[in-house]
Amino acid sequence: MYRVITDELIKWKDGKRRKPLMLTGVRQCGKTYVLKELGEQHFENTCYINFESNSNYVSVFDFDFDVNRIVNELELIQKTKIVPGKTLLIFDEIQECPKAITSLKYFCENLPELHLVCAGSLLGVALKQENISFPVGKVNRMQMYPMSFKEFVIAMGEERYISLFEKWDVNRMIPEGYSRPMEQLLKTYFAVGGMPEVVSDYIMNKDFQIVTEIQDEILSDYADDFSKHAPIAEIEKLRMIWESIPKQLAKDNNKFVFSHVKEGKRAHELEASLGWLKNAGLIHVLELVKNAEIPLSFNADATYFKVYMSDIGLLSRRLGISVNDYMSENDTLKTSKGAITENYVMNELLYQKKIPYYWKSGNTAELDFIYENNGDVIPVEVKAATNTQAKSYKQFSKKYEPKSGFKASLKNIAANIVHETHTVNIPLYLLWNMDFYL
Repeated sequence: MYRVITDELIKWKDGKRRKPLMLTGVRQCGKTYVLKELGEQHFENTCYINFESNSNYVSVFDFDFDVNRIVNELELIQKTKIVPGKTLLIFDEIQECPKAITSLKYFCENLPELHLVCAGSLLGVALKQENISFPVGKVNRMQMYPMSFKEFVIAMGEERYISLFEKWDVNRMIPEGYSRPMEQLLKTYFAVGGMPEVVSDYIMNKDFQIVTEIQDEILSDYADDFSKHAPIAEIEKLRMIWESIPKQLAKDNNKFVFSHVKEGKRAHELEASLGWLKNAGLIHVLELVKNAEIPLSFNADATYFKVYMSDIGLLSRRLGISVNDYMSENDTLKTSKGAITENYVMNELLYQKKIPYYWKSGNTAELDFIYENNGDVIPVEVKAATNTQAKSYKQFSKKYEPKSGFKASLKNIAANIVHETHTVNIPLYLLWNMDFYL
């Protein structure tokens, strides 16, 4: 299946400043698949090392950091040749071998011509551990996510719609013959999500019963990670926070409240566990900005935030929402529609390498998302249905006068002006093309 990150991996392969690459991302989002595909299509051979499946690999790094010795021993175990410039060397589940993480520094310095990439389902967690010597300045880094809506549409065999909308005139209304199929694809994506195994099975079988079974297996694997890899003192806290996230998202005011995880719990008791979930890629945190001036990161309030899930399909499963609920717009969606739509937009912004925040002005206005773009702040107002009457967006535009902004809903595209802000009413299914509309 097509993944956008493959293009970035090829650029890394051919880059003049290439260093060993760290690929982080939530479990089962496709990291191993894209790396093996890169090796198969762009190298003469691939040497794949999985530290979780074979302890012999770990022992190779126990003696010293002589990269030539390490390569020779890996060749011996794998019964293959590792040739710089011709071989892709993959270190998978590298968090299981901290010394292999440290060795990246020496691969960078002493064998820079070798294409080395490492990945791991909990690599983000491992990199936060104080007992690991991280090779600062000696690695390139990439973040991978579950499949975006654009990738989902292509996987579904509907790439023609991507080609159609890539250069769509912002002032042209979208005919129903184009909008209806895209809306159906979006609703399907809300239920299926972007986990590659789920998407692949749905494409083959079109059976939502199997979809939910696979999603349940993935969620069980995530829960098992708590017990296997988290500090013992954090396991129960992780479970409580994990169970709390969908419930808090579904509330009208979906600011994350620690006391809602368990009555009497305070922030300092749960912050470490929340950080573990974030570093594992399971959740995304959206911080509040009250003063929307650049740099937004300087004005962000890290104590006031919302928490979203990394995959929209897994969120739907945890909320008990089926594809039939999405297609029929029944009562099940009334309390959850806004949260699901916000989570989708949050993920799409991250897929596009934007760093989003949300804005609030006292108790009078709250804007769903803002992000920086070429020295300007871009406001994004999100509506789950077709209503685009956004008072908070108007208030933000009047106060800060941004050059451009978006109101995202199921409504067709039609640009207009809101307090001097060039505003695009963009359908939710075209968020992947935001930069073009700017």
